[in-house]
Amino acid sequence: MYNPFSLEGKNILITGASSGIGQETAIQCSKMGANVIITARNEERLKETLSMLNGVSNKMVLAELTNQEELENLVEHIEYIDGLVLCAGKGMTSPFPFSTREKYDEIFNVNFFAPVELLRLLVKKKKLQKCSSVVFVSSIGGNVSFSLGNGVYGASKAAIDSTMKFCARELAPKKIRVNTVNPGMVNTKLIQGGAISDEQYKLDMEKYPLKRYGEPQDIAYGIIYLLSDASAWVTGHSLVIDGGVTI
Repeated sequence: MYNPFSLEGKNILITGASSGIGQETAIQCSKMGANVIITARNEERLKETLSMLNGVSNKMVLAELTNQEELENLVEHIEYIDGLVLCAGKGMTSPFPFSTREKYDEIFNVNFFAPVELLRLLVKKKKLQKCSSVVFVSSIGGNVSFSLGNGVYGASKAAIDSTMKFCARELAPKKIRVNTVNPGMVNTKLIQGGAISDEQYKLDMEKYPLKRYGEPQDIAYGIIYLLSDASAWVTGHSLVIDGGVTI
């Protein structure tokens, strides 16, 4: 049956695949026929993700992407890919007077420098196929939403969105598309375990026209669209998936 959203036969590399949006994206991509390469730094959780994937051609590569040697080792393990999902990320809430250089470095190393360097190496070593698709997982934070205490995290995501557009321009002659998805609040471990109470979360959900936070699959479906041939004429775009909160 014809399906323009199919990923049949495509090799897709997904970072941050041991939990949350990365894990769900890996699962959904495998259901759409992709051969999935997953990477993260936690071996036990990465093996769990691998066991949840459809198909027999999937594989995992352990890597701490902020470590240059491990990042380069990951690239060497890859023959070629048709799609790349840069999902590994880290959150932080810090009022501006307490947002030290160390905090900016901590977040930018994970959220910005690591994924950008991985993409650079994959392009330089010609691992991305012609007509391949790159998707950065960004955020509405720092791009269209500017909540209190979110400046460090938001700045890293704003940098990702800017870099995405430059990459989309520069890689277009190679027929490589580059886009971002920009989620609102999503129910993952990234938003859990902080200083915000359940009651505060419930009050925040009321700001969303659809009266709920997103689920990982809500974002995964948007990523699949950008990876698929259905979005063949889409590049340099930030796809906001936020339950309507920014309206």
